[in-house]
Amino acid sequence: MELVWEVAGWAGAVAILGAYLAVSMGWLKTGRAFQTANLVGACAFIINSAFHGAWPSVATNVAWFLISAVALFRMRADHGAASGEAPPVQLPGVPDTTGQLAVIEPPRAACSG
Repeated sequence: MELVWEVAGWAGAVAILGAYLAVSMGWLKTGRAFQTANLVGACAFIINSAFHGAWPSVATNVAWFLISAVALFRMRADHGAASGEAPPVQLPGVPDTTGQLAVIEPPRAACSG
């Protein structure tokens, strides 16, 4: 049974380091795959660290898991918003958090001719 906990720890290391390497080298963009690898890796590290009684590592990986879980939840919510809901409105004077350039054109006067 000890072998299972050790394999979990090494699998977690491969998942997290592999995802980090892939994003750092530009092979993968931060997104669902990256966050899923971090979530799975954190779970594996939690199992391995708890088995070894490494409680600071358990706490760190619980935080890592929660960060990844929240990111995945937000990505899912954003995807749902993109599929059927109206896009958010950009109000003048409010900073744009989407990273897109907002172009605001003044209303055109009606031509009566």
